[in-house]
This record gives sequence, structure tokens and C-alpha cells, in this order.
Amino acid sequence: MEQNFAFVIPVFRHGAALKDVLKELESYGFPTIVVDDGNDEENKALIKSAVENAKDAILVTREYNGGKGAAVTSGILKAAELGFTHVFQLDSDGQHDTTKIPRFLELSKENPDSVICGCPEYDENAPKNRVKGREFANMWIHIVTLSKSIKDAMVGFRIYPVEKVVKVLRRTLYINKRMGFDIEILVRLFWANVPIISEPVKISYPKDGVSNFRMFWDNAGISETYTRLFLGMIPRLPIILFNALTRKK
Repeated sequence: MEQNFAFVIPVFRHGAALKDVLKELESYGFPTIVVDDGNDEENKALIKSAVENAKDAILVTREYNGGKGAAVTSGILKAAELGFTHVFQLDSDGQHDTTKIPRFLELSKENPDSVICGCPEYDENAPKNRVKGREFANMWIHIVTLSKSIKDAMVGFRIYPVEKVVKVLRRTLYINKRMGFDIEILVRLFWANVPIISEPVKISYPKDGVSNFRMFWDNAGISETYTRLFLGMIPRLPIILFNALTRKK
């Protein structure tokens, strides 16, 4: 089946940075689905202007802010509705190294049933507490998957096969809608025996100086997500072990 790509960009409070990100993506010739996740009027105006002045951009507007996961989900469901087979998720704040896009696309074309997932290469401005926290979070990823296949589950620079993600979303009663989404959807795809291919990408911290990470609430939400995943792993152990034994190396 021929692959049909679209970019998906969730936007909250980064309206000012979106214009430059969209400009960088134009050369790839894919539509971009921009999700306005319940922004204030100033950011709504900036987002609308950026979309109207971009080539082949589609705006999805959420009435209320639901969190990164809710916005990404809206973008993926819109992509499914429009018939795209794969979505390339990236953030709106310009923190991801877009020069890696061709490499990710190449890997996706070689492995169309896989998730191509970024793992971070930090610059000197990366907050040390975030880097250390990432190491701890990744330890839990290895526990709940009984595997080291997922090198990092928190980088929002990745390519999803749309059909496989939609299938997981539809059969999951609850999934984290905020910062824990990137972690949970990746683990649940892994449990569904979807291959995860990790590829390094350089991470810099927001060009506009705005971070949507709420230190207490998002860390609490991520901890809750890992607790649910750990409890969910237990009844799945036979399947996880069987998939581990039969998975191609």
C-alpha cells in the first residue's frame, strides 16, 4: 500500500513560533494538520494567520484546552478521516531538529508498519532536572515493556502508522490526554506488537521561551500513567513474553 503522509502539530501557547515551523515543512510537500488546543485569542489569531499563509495547512480547532495528548489524538483522527496512512508528529515550538525529517521518512518507507520514534540528543541548554527525569522515566518504560526496544518515549517527534494508532485508541478505555500521552500510546502500540524504531534527534529548548510542562501536575500525571501501565502489564505478561520470543531481531 502506498504511504500517504501528513504532519501533525499540536499547538498551545506557541502561536508565535508556529509560522517558522510551518515554513520549514513546506519543502516536503505534505499537508500539515495544525491543532489549536483551546488557545487564548492572541494565540488563536497567530495560529490562524500562520495556517492561512502556509502552503497546504489544515486547521483543527478544539474549543477547550485538553492537553497535548488530546490535541495529537484530534490530529490523528483528522488524518484518518482524510485518508492519510501515516502522520509525522512534531512540536510547534521549534525544539526539534527538522533536518532529521528525511531520515525519519526514509525509515518509515522501509518499515511502514512501524513507529519511527525520536530519542533525544540534548543541547547545552537542556535543563539538568529534565534530563535526569528522562533517565528515570525510561527505566520504567523498560519495566512495563520488558524490553529496551523503546529508547525514549517522551519525544514528540515521531511517525505513526495511522490505522494502528486508531485501532489502539478505539479499544483503550482511558489514555492520558496530557504529557503522558506520548509515553502511553507508545507502550500500548508496543503491547499490540507494533515495532518501534528509535532514531536520534537533537532537542533544543523552546525558541520562544514558553514551556507547557507543568512540573508538579505533569509529573504526577506521568507517574499515574506508569502505575496504570505497570498494572496493565501484569495480565498481559504471557502475550508480552510470547511477542518478545517471536519478534524479529
